[in-house]
Amino acid sequence: MFSEQTTVGINGTIAIPGDKSISHRSIIIPSISNGICEVSNILKSEDVLHTMNALKEMGVEIKEENKKIIIIGKGLESLKKPNKELYLGNSGTSARLLTGLLASQNFDSTLTGDKSLSSRPMKRITNPLTEMGAVIKTQDGKLPLNIKGSFLKNCKLEISIPSAQIKSGLILAALNTKGTSHIKENNITRNHTELMLKTFGADIETKKFGSSSEIIVNGKNNLIPKDIDVPSDLSSSAFFIVAALINKNSNITLQNININPTRSGLLIALEKMGANIKIYNQKTKAGEIVADINVKSSKLNGCELDKEIAKLMIDEFPILSVAASQASSPSFFRGLDELRVKESDRLELINHNLNKCGCYSEIQNNGLFINPDKNTEILDNEIRTDFDHRIAMSFAVLGSKIGKLNINEADSINTSFPTFKNEFNKAGGNLS
Repeated sequence: MFSEQTTVGINGTIAIPGDKSISHRSIIIPSISNGICEVSNILKSEDVLHTMNALKEMGVEIKEENKKIIIIGKGLESLKKPNKELYLGNSGTSARLLTGLLASQNFDSTLTGDKSLSSRPMKRITNPLTEMGAVIKTQDGKLPLNIKGSFLKNCKLEISIPSAQIKSGLILAALNTKGTSHIKENNITRNHTELMLKTFGADIETKKFGSSSEIIVNGKNNLIPKDIDVPSDLSSSAFFIVAALINKNSNITLQNININPTRSGLLIALEKMGANIKIYNQKTKAGEIVADINVKSSKLNGCELDKEIAKLMIDEFPILSVAASQASSPSFFRGLDELRVKESDRLELINHNLNKCGCYSEIQNNGLFINPDKNTEILDNEIRTDFDHRIAMSFAVLGSKIGKLNINEADSINTSFPTFKNEFNKAGGNLS
């Protein structure tokens, strides 16, 4: 895919797809509830479809009617042994959430993925599950995972890595475990699982203690389905927000965007950088805060971010780094260790590609220093993505500002935002 410089700005009302994190949960949680759930505005990306297909393989009836997904759940213990391995493509969310779900079942299962997913660490979810009595065999701590269905024991677990995927996997295991499980996280992470389970009547409580929290789950309680209207994805919005900020004569509106405070780091960072962003029409839907967002071209300043804010926006650092490369002063982002174990080594790829584009950056102690004062001409227009969708979209946005870039493996974008190219071009971008 080629991204070329735009001269007319990015404008209009952008159709942002449903939130990816919530879409995964909007399939899993209704599948183990007792009754029929209608899901609107679900993201039909490759990642989400892998989750959906996995549940279908385990006997869940899922169909589409009138642009809604209808899920017929039959309870916590209704899943059936799949007839084959469950292939999850590139979806880390699918892998870690389903590992927790499957650990407490009465059948064995195997999870596999593509080359990228098979290189990502899974002990961060299998180790705490083992404390609950799960029996899981890994391939040197990675996929494939062979999960032996077991009766788990409730216990007190502590999560040191800031990861909503780990937390959610453990919550799903605790739902089908007798007694009370305590899951302590030392860093606040996305709470979509807890919010959705609350609406489904789960016996779940969250107690906050400063920057940490404890989730208390009383297991073996039936879930009562509620219809779900998935809000639009802030992470997907981020690419259009930054594109509008860095291109002159831009003015865009994004509607029904999820602005959950546990993932609002990008908006906080851009506000520090002087971005012209207006948030309005706030309301609450199924426990999630949604709003409309208006963004206009802005003269951005650089900023410094510490490791605490990184926990609220780890997925958005590729596109934030693009914004920083076009600011009027240097930026330094600290505490980016987790970027190294995403779909790619994102920290290395951001730095590598910025430098190829003539944007000065360097990695310092797992932080990223970006100095636009040292920017030069494009050195090489071939953008390496390692099949990482967020790297591909971020540098497509940069190309709209600095000139023609060739985004390798652009098909990776289909894992999270299949309509990205069409929406970007409709808004005035120039992707071919």
